[in-house]
Amino acid sequence: MRLIPYVRRSELPTTTRLIPEISRVFDDLFDGSTRSDWISPNAQNWVPAVDIMEKDGNLVLRAELPGMNEKDIQLKLEGNILTITGERKHEKEEKEENFYRMERTYGSFSRSFTLPDTIAPDQIKAEYKNGVLSVTIPQKPEAKPREIPVSVS
Repeated sequence: MRLIPYVRRSELPTTTRLIPEISRVFDDLFDGSTRSDWISPNAQNWVPAVDIMEKDGNLVLRAELPGMNEKDIQLKLEGNILTITGERKHEKEEKEENFYRMERTYGSFSRSFTLPDTIAPDQIKAEYKNGVLSVTIPQKPEAKPREIPVSVS
């Protein structure tokens, strides 16, 4: 039997690259991770998705936290750093004969965001509804843009 040396995808010329999915499988297999890492990807840290936007003169932060209770979510403001921490707890496993499957991730998380100096920290409000945490961060009135009329002379 003849051995074929493995060449990482990044070392291959672009014209001779393997099918992307096969290359990814080999890259993942030989990246130094342990077998349990690629069999159980849920062992990795969970990081919820967050959107930040400006709406009606306020900053609004929305974090997707499905399957959590509001008592498992904490918000903390230190200076101008807003930190969201929490833990999504494992509910139950789906088991059948020779079958085990778990695709949702569980565990604790922490996300921190640097807020501008123009916010009103004593007026921040948070609401958790349908798996989405909405944090409304009002800005100080002097920070809101104002229109300046231009006069023609």
